Amino acid sequence: METIANLESFVRSAESGSFSLAARRLALTPAAVSRNVAQLERNLGVRLFQRSTRGLTLTEAGDRFLQLVRGGLDSIQGAIADITLNAGQPAGILKLSAPAGFGIKYLLPLMPAFLERYPAVTPDWYLDNRPLDLISGGFDAAIGGGFDLPDGMVARELGRIHLIAVASPAFLRGRMRPQDPAGLAQLPCVAMRSPLSSRLRTWVMRNTEGAEMTAVEKAVIMVNDPDALCSATLMGIGVGLVALPLAAPFLESGELERLLPDWHVDVGSMSVYFSSQKLLPAKTRVFVDFITDAFRTQKLKQVMPIAPTTGKGTL
Repeated sequence: METIANLESFVRSAESGSFSLAARRLALTPAAVSRNVAQLERNLGVRLFQRSTRGLTLTEAGDRFLQLVRGGLDSIQGAIADITLNAGQPAGILKLSAPAGFGIKYLLPLMPAFLERYPAVTPDWYLDNRPLDLISGGFDAAIGGGFDLPDGMVARELGRIHLIAVASPAFLRGRMRPQDPAGLAQLPCVAMRSPLSSRLRTWVMRNTEGAEMTAVEKAVIMVNDPDALCSATLMGIGVGLVALPLAAPFLESGELERLLPDWHVDVGSMSVYFSSQKLLPAKTRVFVDFITDAFRTQKLKQVMPIAPTTGKGTL
């Protein structure tokens, strides 16, 4: 019978395409993972990987074997985790990722209550607006939106991110307000670049009656960060399509005014992401439950309204 160590080294190497990344997940050395996989191949009498300088590629036999063993391995690991992790109090370093502005404004204020409830858990926040490879980066959970769900991860939706057209009162003084998204072309705009492709983003806005129209932006400055976009808009540089969670406090204070009140862009879900394994470590499980419950009970979804209609964005 094969050992769990050999099978786990094979499955994690197949998922990540690298002995080094698998070793990081398993808290082993790359040499140990490679040795476990080589022993498995010898015992089976079958080559499971094609190895090259570019990484690992499953052979036909390796791919078939992966499909057969992965589910059983997850079940065994889940049973072990249930005994070793979930039986006790949540504890340990909890590595987390979130967009910087959203994390500072909405997530960090939740941490005092979380730490009071789970004092043995130490959140380790990485505030970054770029989508990350959570598995290879060793993250326990992340909060983000507007990108495809990574392989091996599941999500709980916290709300939907709407972009709205806003500008400072000083900027608007003496200027005609647009009547529709196409009218934004008559005003200087702060435009957003994709943090991944560096291309200018084009947004399609939708109104309360379901009509769609492209937002035509005449860029006078371009940024690749949502917080920078909001800040530039506050400075009066131009109109910005700003995420509602970032704009909300400035709309309330009067530092920003909303244009096109019937129009918005629905970027997609803001969700908490975590591993799809059946039984999570207790520290991750309680964090996911705490965050989703906080957004529900504290009515933070009102900041990110869930709407039945979806706008379109292109990178």
